[in-house]
Amino acid sequence: MLHHIIVKWNDTVDKQETSQKVRALYESAVEIPGIHNVIIKDNVIARQNRYDLMIALDMDEDALVTWDNSELHLKWKSEYGSLIESKCIFDCE
Repeated sequence: MLHHIIVKWNDTVDKQETSQKVRALYESAVEIPGIHNVIIKDNVIARQNRYDLMIALDMDEDALVTWDNSELHLKWKSEYGSLIESKCIFDCE
């Protein structure tokens, strides 16, 4: 499945710098059992009603619990949670 995390940063965030830090953080996601690939895309249209970043994890559905409890996911939430104005989580085949 594809597990999407779609993020809108708050107004204080340097989007380009933060995107690079998120990419570095997620580099090791494929080391988590059941995660096969990570795709990170930046928004290319700067409008107020757009989200800023999309993270897609290609993963086994039963790896979601492992992901939720992983050190990387907990670090993502603790280091970036306060920088997020809103987010959407979307899972699909």
